[in-house]
Amino acid sequence: MTPLVIATRESRLALWQARHVQSLLEARGHAVSLLGMTTQGDQILDRSLSKVGGKGLFVKELELALEEGRADIAVHSLKDVPMELPSGFALACVLEREDPRDALVSPNCERLADLPQGAVVGTSSLRRMVLLRALRPDLRIEPLRGNLDTRLRKLDEGQYDAIVLAAAGLKRLGLEGRIRAIFEVDEMLPAAGQGALGIEVRASRSDLIELLAPLASAGDTLATAAERAVSRAMGGSCSMPLAAHARWQPGGQLRVDAAWGEVEGQAPLVRVQVQGEAGTPAQAEALGQQAAQALRQAGARPAA
Repeated sequence: MTPLVIATRESRLALWQARHVQSLLEARGHAVSLLGMTTQGDQILDRSLSKVGGKGLFVKELELALEEGRADIAVHSLKDVPMELPSGFALACVLEREDPRDALVSPNCERLADLPQGAVVGTSSLRRMVLLRALRPDLRIEPLRGNLDTRLRKLDEGQYDAIVLAAAGLKRLGLEGRIRAIFEVDEMLPAAGQGALGIEVRASRSDLIELLAPLASAGDTLATAAERAVSRAMGGSCSMPLAAHARWQPGGQLRVDAAWGEVEGQAPLVRVQVQGEAGTPAQAEALGQQAAQALRQAGARPAA
């Protein structure tokens, strides 16, 4: 059996994710090695992603390794994967999801409500900015870039009173102890795909698509397909303050919540909810498109 090569970023979290997939494949009898890479998104830390090309900067070098045959698969945080993949590439597999929620990390405060008026909170996510301002308009939201360890270090150096991070990354690296509070989904709606891992391959590699199929979570594949359809229909990227989260309801229907806001401006936060059958990818995507339509009807503006 030909050994498989996984392309991955070299941050501690990205390597954990790649090794997780490596262990799943090795348990099925495959020989697997890692190809660590530094991406543009890792190198550009002095500007927000929305101003330098978006989250696609975290995947381009990995896609080049796939295209050149230096790697067979690439493992990504699904929320970093652009809604439209380049021609010739496919999202082969979405694994079982970790906690999709956001977490508050602070040296002194147990809850967002405990932060003093005017406290400095770090995040470079436009989604988190508008949702935080809806909860606490008095806070100072300041940019925060870098990998997870870098962000925690900046907090520990006193640059921020608190920071907001994805709970999944903290849990995967055994850093649950740093979490002061986890925002419930209805309080801080997650980004599309947050907490899920996606595996990308060349679209022509039907052998790999078949090989990876047993690793997929059927429920999370459909839920994240609905979420990504919301973002795709809105022209979503990290330059749009957009949230989308899907969850299965008793009885088997999928509920999709979405939110949109303005980082600069007076437009109120728009939130919508739709629910329906989503037993196939086409149904899941249609539900996401329905949520995007509801956002637009409520006043949200798609990306130009």
